[in-house]
Amino acid sequence: MRKNVSKGEYKITEFRSYHLPEYFPVLLLTGEHWKISDIPSGRLHFHNCLEVGICHSESGKIEFYGGALGFEAGNVTCIPKNIPHTTYSDKGRKSKWSYLFFDPGRMFGGWMPGSWENINLAPAGTNGYQYLLKKEDSERIYSLAMQVISEMTGKKPGYQLSTRGLLLSLYIELYRIQNLKASRNLSLTEDESKSNTMVLSPALDYIEQNYMESFTTDTLAELCHWSPTHFRRVFSQIMGMSPLEYINQVRIAEACNMLCTTEDSILSISENTGFGSVSSFNRNFQQTVKMSPREYRTQIADTLLNYNGWMQPEA
Repeated sequence: MRKNVSKGEYKITEFRSYHLPEYFPVLLLTGEHWKISDIPSGRLHFHNCLEVGICHSESGKIEFYGGALGFEAGNVTCIPKNIPHTTYSDKGRKSKWSYLFFDPGRMFGGWMPGSWENINLAPAGTNGYQYLLKKEDSERIYSLAMQVISEMTGKKPGYQLSTRGLLLSLYIELYRIQNLKASRNLSLTEDESKSNTMVLSPALDYIEQNYMESFTTDTLAELCHWSPTHFRRVFSQIMGMSPLEYINQVRIAEACNMLCTTEDSILSISENTGFGSVSSFNRNFQQTVKMSPREYRTQIADTLLNYNGWMQPEA
């Protein structure tokens, strides 16, 4: 990844929460109007679900904190929830995209074998994560994504069932690629490398379900049956950040959601997302989002009124 974006360059990190129906938790954004401008938006954004993007034409950049990836027609992007990013086309061009947003856990929960119940793509910060897939290297993934789009736009009898099956195949292909990529980039022991992120599933699931509570790294280590020191080492190697940094990231993402969707006080939100004090909450929020919770709520209120960049491309 090219290192050309300083962490202070983007003043806004925007949380985009997509409503996914309980009975069919997937959203497709596509059409002729889905053409991305060549003007960078000046902000990064992250989602509450997995994003799979298909570039149909032209080229451009996807930027993250600290780096950028070039894309072109035929590429497929795979961006997990809570990953700040932004997309723009090369100068003088407008790239055309389709986007799939879905919740794998809700979509496939009852289909997985017991050992796959907590299957998860490599989360934020994982070393070696492959955010962009070239068509020539991932023909099956590109084909499956296009079939999903065809089913969801055509809406023929049984399209939801067909879409579920295609998405399951797509998700498993993505999981295999990310798992393989991670195993090539990690210097773990043989036993640790067999499962990669799966070895952390008990800890990651616990964090997801209990972020609002107070708990220690020792608790997470016990869930994975490791010593605290070994757990912190493996977690940092796999996730690219410490356990505490990841916990705070999950908490901040949920705080962004609450600031967007509720009128709860800053104090209440800090308590409901597991921070021990308002000062700790404010400090971590400022560090992650580059503005205070109050400023973020005001900014999002304006964004929600305009509804720009959520269900339609940014101008």
